[in-house]
Amino acid sequence: MPIDIERLKALEKTARQLEPDPATLQGLFKQTEAYARAFLDKIYDVPAYIKTSDQGFGLLSSPIQEQPIALNEALQLLSEHVDTPGINPASGGHLGYIPGGGVVHSAFADFLADISNRYAGVFFANPGAVRMENMLLRWMADLIGYPAQAAGNLTSGGSIANLIGIVTARDAQQLKAKDFERAVIYLSKQVHHSVAKAIRIAGLKECIVRHVPLDNHYRMRSEALEQQIVADKAAGLLPWLVIASAGTTDTGAVDPISTIGEIAHQQGLWYHIDGAYGAFFILCDEGQQILKGMDRSDSLVMDPHKGLFLPYGCGAVLVKDRQKLLDSHYYLANYMQDTVSANEELSPADLSPELTKHFRGLRVWLPLKLIGLAPFRACLAEKIELARYFYEKIQRIDGFEVGPFPDLSVVTYRYVPKRGDANAFNQKLVQKMHEDGRVFISSTVLDGTFTLRAAVLAFRTHRDTIDLALDMLRQKAEQLAAE
Repeated sequence: MPIDIERLKALEKTARQLEPDPATLQGLFKQTEAYARAFLDKIYDVPAYIKTSDQGFGLLSSPIQEQPIALNEALQLLSEHVDTPGINPASGGHLGYIPGGGVVHSAFADFLADISNRYAGVFFANPGAVRMENMLLRWMADLIGYPAQAAGNLTSGGSIANLIGIVTARDAQQLKAKDFERAVIYLSKQVHHSVAKAIRIAGLKECIVRHVPLDNHYRMRSEALEQQIVADKAAGLLPWLVIASAGTTDTGAVDPISTIGEIAHQQGLWYHIDGAYGAFFILCDEGQQILKGMDRSDSLVMDPHKGLFLPYGCGAVLVKDRQKLLDSHYYLANYMQDTVSANEELSPADLSPELTKHFRGLRVWLPLKLIGLAPFRACLAEKIELARYFYEKIQRIDGFEVGPFPDLSVVTYRYVPKRGDANAFNQKLVQKMHEDGRVFISSTVLDGTFTLRAAVLAFRTHRDTIDLALDMLRQKAEQLAAE
């Protein structure tokens, strides 16, 4: 059947609308820049949390359809229904969860990466992109103290990074399905929930999971860990993996990572550290003392979109022995035979579950190159000091009590009313803070007690933000107590 040339021409004419003409492109640039500038110009003045009546539902009033809309209309939808409701992670007032913040230099990097659409999964496809990512991972490995044979992967975040680390541990320890019911994993109840999820996804949910007891600072008790491993071995079980935290999400606690590493080594267990939140504090002097011993681990997670203040979507996993990482994730399909080369860098596609991969390295590399390390070090040290400042000042407000002295930059605290239920009071206090919205705080439950959290990591958070949070907490607590 002959090709209909006229139909082909008509299809081409319509398809070419995907490529804007110079005038349209200039308009897109100008309007997008103006929107971004307006967002940044008011970033210190807008609330950290806004609860709207429709919570973004109005976005659905403009469904995807055949005909286009103008950019100014699209930006209005974005502003009203996406950039207004909910938590503003770019705000310095975000003290609730572990924020990223998103230094603006990464936005330019993402813009360039998306324009060029460089494929960063295989060395053959883009040697420079892969070299950049491997260089960044080598820099991170050097920070931790890993040897030259270490390797890693830039991931979408800590969840995938933990999954890669646990899968690598499973294979390196030569664990077989027949072993699962007597194989033992050791962790604490404070470990991030992505670890439990990774264990399940990795097919290991039949393993025995031991929750090692915690001390009064919510850190794993190393002596209890060692005793349990010895007892499990004596009982004919197969201890194989211990997972520690370099900064838990709930309390910011740092397990005794050096001692745990020694125990794991002596007992022949794989040692994995989840440092998604805390590991980058090693850049500052205070953090180096707190995090000493991370080099004893076999694998480690650290998130640039947390401790380097980058936009969401950039985690990292490091493995001390690159061959172990490669053995778990390498695969070659016939159609990719042209990509094989004898003297190439390790390809990210061979070190993770991902084949299609965004050029994440540029969003890490460009800010580090344009800003330099000194401001990152200072910002991390500042966050530790601000957490200690909050910890000291909140105790001076009548009615408030605090949890353990912060290891890093998370503080736990609560208000104890003179009468009535303290848990219910603090729930109302969180609600009052959210209704105000200038500063966003969060809560958790520790040992059955409803507890408030101050997570200080946004790069725009400074002392004036902490003073505002303290003043708001005092005022809201006094109002509720009076009621």
